[in-house]
Amino acid sequence: MSMRFTLQDCTRDALQLLQRLIAIPSFSREEDATATCIQEFLHERGIPTERRMNNVWSCNRAYDTAKPTILLNSHHDTVKPVSGWQSDPFTPMMVQENNRMKLIGLGSNDAGAPLCGLIASFVYCYERTDMPFNLVLATTAEEEIIGKNGVESILAELGSIDVAIVGEPTGMNIATAEKGLVVLDGLVYGSAGHSARVWERSANAIYNALPIIEWFGAYRFEKVSPRLGPVKMTLSQVQAGTQHNVIPDRCSFVVDIRTTDAYSNEEIVAIIQRELRSAIPDAIRYEIAPRSVRLRPSSIDESHPLVQTALRLGHTAFASPTMSDQAVIPYPSVKIGPGMSERSHTAGEFIYCDELEQGIAGYVGILEALIAEQNSLSFPHHSSH
Repeated sequence: MSMRFTLQDCTRDALQLLQRLIAIPSFSREEDATATCIQEFLHERGIPTERRMNNVWSCNRAYDTAKPTILLNSHHDTVKPVSGWQSDPFTPMMVQENNRMKLIGLGSNDAGAPLCGLIASFVYCYERTDMPFNLVLATTAEEEIIGKNGVESILAELGSIDVAIVGEPTGMNIATAEKGLVVLDGLVYGSAGHSARVWERSANAIYNALPIIEWFGAYRFEKVSPRLGPVKMTLSQVQAGTQHNVIPDRCSFVVDIRTTDAYSNEEIVAIIQRELRSAIPDAIRYEIAPRSVRLRPSSIDESHPLVQTALRLGHTAFASPTMSDQAVIPYPSVKIGPGMSERSHTAGEFIYCDELEQGIAGYVGILEALIAEQNSLSFPHHSSH
């Protein structure tokens, strides 16, 4: 069945879909019902879908392997609600504020509005035959935990992708670079004993950990990324001891490292291990290892046609300190969407309805401009990582 929807239809339907999604709990790894909801929404509009686990995707009707392809990706999982909500996080609530209507609910901003905006844009363009590119819509799971069963698990199923638009709340500014992440687990050793006895300082694992902890606080990487700035290391967890009268023989800690395109994640880990060996006395026994190096920084050349088109339309480019599924998408990508990052994961999370409307207009405006430029459109095909 062939159907063509107006932009007004798509905008109205996007708001209704967002309300439906808010009402369905969809914590990371528990997104089965929202995946089904999205499938039903697309099927109701005559659009077939593919599904793997809780990831749902679809291609435009006139998909042609000879054309370049744009991926439209956002996620439908949410974090768990924090304390402080004044309403039920799963009951979508419309409230008027300063002559603007806002929709309150868990996931409304992150990333419900960008997700529904991209879905609306895809539906609007689905039947078009004049596009010089393909569109692939992928609504995916586990973004909040960057899980391996999210978008990363279906990349091979999506075919050849030339560039991706990742939907996240950016105020419709366009992120052309994004930091990556390495989490280090550290363990420092001592010797257990009764705290009432006289012990050498080196027996206490906490004291042994102090110079290592201080090193992480003081160390600065030499290279600074022009767009993403310095590598940022934050000691985020420390754990030692079991009871007051026992000297701890182990002290564990966690370091959160926001990486940039100045180094590979592997280089950062190697530098840390080398510099620690030279800075910490040999008598202190410790281990340090990354949980993973797969969450890489990403960037796209600002001369890319997608970026240049967005800039001409008035979208502002910026470098993002927060991480998204761009970290596991292996081709050039931008991050853009309605909503504001600072609302994410907060009590009373919301989106203004006019933000969603303007977001859809912004997405469609970029695609329309690319269609209009089809005679000169050329997507450089290279990795962003």
